[in-house]
Amino acid sequence: MKKIKLFTTVCIAAITAVGCKQDFLEDMRSFDTYDERIFENEVQTGWYINKLYYDYFSGYKSPILTVVGLYNDTRSRSTEEIGGTVTDYIHPQKTLVEANQADGYYGSALGANATNVPYTRIRTANFLLQKIEERGQNLSADFKVKAKGQMYFLRGLQYFDLLRIYGGVPIVTTVQTASADDPSIKLPRAKPAEVVAQIIADFDSAAALLPARWPDSDYGRFTSAAALAMKSRVLLTFASPLFNPDWDNPGNERWQKALDAGLAAEAALTSAGYGLYGSNAKEWSEMWYKNDNAFNKEAIIVRLLSSSTASSGVENNGWERSIRVSKQTGAGGISAPKEMLDLFPLANGARPTAANGYDSTYFFLNRDPRFYRTFAFSGMKWGTKESPNDVVWLYRWAYSGNRTAYSDGNQVSSPAVVRKMSNPEGASTAAGLAYSGTDIFEYRYAELLLNIAECYAAKGDINNAIVYLGKIRQRVGIPAPNNYGIGTLTTKYQAIEAVLYERRVELAYEGKRFWDAQRWMLYNDDPAAGNNTCQKLGINPINGSARTGRLWQYKTVAPDAGDPLLAARTGIFVDPDAPDFATQLNNLKDFVDNYIKIEGTDQPMDRDASNNPLYINFRQNYYISGLNANALSVNPWLEQTIGWNDYNGAPGTFNYRQ
Repeated sequence: MKKIKLFTTVCIAAITAVGCKQDFLEDMRSFDTYDERIFENEVQTGWYINKLYYDYFSGYKSPILTVVGLYNDTRSRSTEEIGGTVTDYIHPQKTLVEANQADGYYGSALGANATNVPYTRIRTANFLLQKIEERGQNLSADFKVKAKGQMYFLRGLQYFDLLRIYGGVPIVTTVQTASADDPSIKLPRAKPAEVVAQIIADFDSAAALLPARWPDSDYGRFTSAAALAMKSRVLLTFASPLFNPDWDNPGNERWQKALDAGLAAEAALTSAGYGLYGSNAKEWSEMWYKNDNAFNKEAIIVRLLSSSTASSGVENNGWERSIRVSKQTGAGGISAPKEMLDLFPLANGARPTAANGYDSTYFFLNRDPRFYRTFAFSGMKWGTKESPNDVVWLYRWAYSGNRTAYSDGNQVSSPAVVRKMSNPEGASTAAGLAYSGTDIFEYRYAELLLNIAECYAAKGDINNAIVYLGKIRQRVGIPAPNNYGIGTLTTKYQAIEAVLYERRVELAYEGKRFWDAQRWMLYNDDPAAGNNTCQKLGINPINGSARTGRLWQYKTVAPDAGDPLLAARTGIFVDPDAPDFATQLNNLKDFVDNYIKIEGTDQPMDRDASNNPLYINFRQNYYISGLNANALSVNPWLEQTIGWNDYNGAPGTFNYRQ
């Protein structure tokens, strides 16, 4: 049975089986009765560290979930990647401006038995950092160093998500006693630059204290290499237009600092044995399940999961079940919007345009090798452990009485579904899919290379930007001519757009798209708010677009509910690993020409209660949330964010771009 891990080797079941020592962990829940004795031996201190990992990551069971300690898919469902759920962020019929409509992630008041919210987690890290030297005389020097390194990392990670959601927040680096009367703890919202400085200081400390790689028994814990990679992500975010009004200046020091951090992380990771996994698209698709729970050179931050069916003390991956279609006893699959199917490059790396020979009717022809590992479409092999040659069929037919039926019971709104990060050796029963143990890569080496490429592009160093983009494309087998299909880029804006495009393809469905759209403010242009990035980069704003559904439907009305295409589809088998793959795709094209018509073209997947189509509308003030009414009510000295009303309904005054 796979070990149960949460970015670490801790067996959660052990936490609940420590008998008389359980009081140490219970004490962690109270701000008034912390027991410093927990740091008197390594076993108890290890429990403490592992409990904090658990508080951060217990909810992280799918790659599209984001925000530490929260881990929901609200942000991933607010992008072009997934339709069918209109979140409040993009709902055109809703306007969020009041404090009671702002994001509630900030948390509740500190006090006894406080819940697992950001400042609770920060306090838990602060407590170890403050007390371990004082009470840890029996701990080895190496253990203490690594314990502190993990706390710095966790604290930096928490402040980074607070930064991305709220801009500036109070910075707390000591254990405070909750009090309504103590003015010393009434800290104001720090400026984003101050928060970034604190985050970088924490990751620098983590990098100095942690190993580049842990022993196999501790694989999954944070490393110095991961700390350096996080510096790259943080400084790239701070250099981006959301926080940087001077982003258009290639000499702006923030781009240089982000580039320096990325190159330093690349050097450290390479030295420690990290790098791009594999040398072709097949191996690219295998990286998520090969060497499971063991070192993977691509995984900088990894969430290790279990396939155990134990009733408690285990954490499983919910992604496999969510993306598998009904025939495979999955949850029904994630229908791929037309916008995603039309996004990926052609096989030579060129953009999929009519001028380049692309026809969306035959979206499956002549595509980037990653396309066939990101999506499964009708006629495609998508195996499971029990049925390794299983073929997916996604079409419908009409029959008498204006009724419709779906192939193999797979009722989807697209001729393709998401398959990326799937494990073909997973069981094909409902129980097996529910207990997937496939690990999640929160931060991949490829992302780091894309960070570096983006910094080069923003600085106007187009050649180096193309070099780093080429590394991403070369790995999956896109041919080298014409800069791996990227073409000739003549301006920094074209180079930035090329990087953002590549991020959409390489990192699709990994929970990254929202953060890229947010930090580049790609939902809209609003010159009054200093937002003109879409116009500068030549990108159509996301606002006004939709996640479009379309259906493959049998051309003829069938006599009854029986599948009229069972015989016709028998010879169709599309396997990207087959030597005659191109022939297989052409056979599928013939099947489409002979039997299929396209239904629902250009119809949004998203509808209101009256079945009216909904188009994305993400408002300018949503890029950075205001503080929620609950946070303001218990911290009345805190300023509200500009664009949001405060607890009393007055306009906010906190400027997150200063």
